[in-house]
Amino acid sequence: MQTPRGRIGLGLVLIALSVTLLLGLLLKTQPVIRDGHLRAPCAEGDWGDYKQYRHLCYSDIVPLYYTEHLQGGRIPFVDACPAGGFQCDEYPVLTMLAMYVTALPASTAASFFYSNVFLLSVAAVVIAVGLYLVAGRRALYFALAPTLAIYGFMNWDLLAVALATAATVAFLWRRDVPAGILLGLGAAAKLYPALLVIPFAAERFRERKPDEAIHLTWAAAGTWLVVNVPFALLGAHGWTEFFRFNANRAADWDSLWFIGCQRVTGHTACLSTGLVNVLSLVAFVVLAALVWQLRRRRDPQFPRWTFALPLIILFLLTNKVYSPQYGLWLLPLFALALPRLGRVPPLGLFALFEAADVAVFVTRFSFFGRYAGVGGAPLGAFELAVAIRAAVLVACIVAWVRQRTPELDTEVQTLSRPEEVAA
Repeated sequence: MQTPRGRIGLGLVLIALSVTLLLGLLLKTQPVIRDGHLRAPCAEGDWGDYKQYRHLCYSDIVPLYYTEHLQGGRIPFVDACPAGGFQCDEYPVLTMLAMYVTALPASTAASFFYSNVFLLSVAAVVIAVGLYLVAGRRALYFALAPTLAIYGFMNWDLLAVALATAATVAFLWRRDVPAGILLGLGAAAKLYPALLVIPFAAERFRERKPDEAIHLTWAAAGTWLVVNVPFALLGAHGWTEFFRFNANRAADWDSLWFIGCQRVTGHTACLSTGLVNVLSLVAFVVLAALVWQLRRRRDPQFPRWTFALPLIILFLLTNKVYSPQYGLWLLPLFALALPRLGRVPPLGLFALFEAADVAVFVTRFSFFGRYAGVGGAPLGAFELAVAIRAAVLVACIVAWVRQRTPELDTEVQTLSRPEEVAA
């Protein structure tokens, strides 16, 4: 493989990734010596004193081992949830299957957590290697991100991010059908990769290759159907739980909808859930179209695939839910498509986002401790951190709109040509 000028080695990227993942593991486990034995109370679910908030070690993986009824070999969607227990099967098919597979060798919440740490670490390696192949040293945006350390082992989002990143690499190497298949798999794990079909297909239309756009789109849709239809037929009620849960879900703490209601009316739910669903969708579509048009007027031949960056940002900002780990979705896009803003380089914008995202993490879970009665940051501090993060993300959109094609990162341009990645 040719080595672009100034490109770092893959080994350094993987070492950086290993350090970041290790720090993330230590944060989520916080091991201690107790009675002569090494224990990890956070990973074990020993949360009776709310240490998950006081020590900032919360992870969805630990409680979901029990609330998803994964002990005992229950097959998601196929086997019904036990009567009278927590409602389960609230995640997309591939994520639920990942839970099922990692639960097979587990017997406790802790062993389930470590089983998933292995799986998610493999996903992180896939992302880092993929980014390295098409963006060189900017793969460090992912490998060294504090967002990766604090959220990598919080949920299963790295699976979808790995599939979306692999799809992006395949797309840049003009492997459109494999790219579509990978996007379909990603959408079966977390729906956001389906959004990438829009900028990827648009890029092929810009290149006057509509057949490739159609192949990519049908490959994505067909793959999603192949994965989902069997479970929809075998367990329709369980399979539709994901859609019911998200349709009925109120605006979450991290969303601008929640903050708006809280600040304007003093109530956390000033609008009905149904109305928020409609307004968030309308806001997303209108703002995405506006941003697209602004960039197109400034630079008619801009690479359409880079629209993935503002599209995902707008989805997060307008959605009623911005779960903490969703920041992982942005890391590969920052590495691939984040431009400078005036005199602020891409690394500067990235650093601002990381600082804001860490502030949201700290104030969010600290506030949850205060909410639970064990002390912590006030709600206002958390809301301020969310607002600052939103402002940084808006700045990233502005940078993308103001960018001109010749300003694109040259490593990404060079390595996106298939003939230059051949061994």
